[in-house]
Amino acid sequence: MENIVVSTSAIIGENAHFENFITIENDVIIGDNVRIGNNVSILNGTRIGNNCQIHSGAVIGGIPQDLKFNNEYTLLELGDNNVIRENVTINRGTSSKGITRIGNSNLIMANAHIGHDCSIGNNCIIGYNVGMAGEVVTEDWVNISGLTAIHQFSRIGRHSMISGLSRIVKDIPPFITVAHEPLRYAGLNIIGLRRRGFSSEKIEEIKSIYRVIFQEKRNTKSALEYVENEFSPTEERNLILNFIKTSKRGIVKGADFLV
Repeated sequence: MENIVVSTSAIIGENAHFENFITIENDVIIGDNVRIGNNVSILNGTRIGNNCQIHSGAVIGGIPQDLKFNNEYTLLELGDNNVIRENVTINRGTSSKGITRIGNSNLIMANAHIGHDCSIGNNCIIGYNVGMAGEVVTEDWVNISGLTAIHQFSRIGRHSMISGLSRIVKDIPPFITVAHEPLRYAGLNIIGLRRRGFSSEKIEEIKSIYRVIFQEKRNTKSALEYVENEFSPTEERNLILNFIKTSKRGIVKGADFLV
């Protein structure tokens, strides 16, 4: 191996595999069975779980691209079984939250950028060249297609699917697909839901709730009241209601056609 610079203060787990021209700084903890490709930099404040793959050219734990950052001590935490592809950049947190946190079993494709203080759940796919600004929250099982730009503080609900070349400036509720410009509701993420074991009856329930919210020409307050009163309490119903009620940015618009 050539030109591998690993600080003696870094903590490296068992069975790590390093390629060439790697830098690992002092305040770094890396778990077991981690593979790190050529020209990777893993910088101070980074914590990496077990069984992760980090491909060539990635910069993990870089300082935030935020003018308010003042060299405060912050972290980047990667869970287990993540795949980080070529030239990905992931920044650590700022004083706002103190940490950028990425869960388990995520695929982050080439050239994506994850900004400071973001929170990404488990089993997400972040597509090629996605740009995620600071303090974005992405829940579990989200699929964000390539070349999507995500405004800071946006929130993306679980099991949702974002089409390519999207511009996200509003929150994306759970279980849905969004597309078009400006971005709007385009139906449920039916393929994803079926793959994860949602029954036809459960999918129909979710679709009926979103028909009220997005397609019956009600304002948001009226739609939520109707769903709360007319639909039996279920985990999915409650997730949808809670997500929309707690949205600070507002949610995407409904479709212009029946879906």
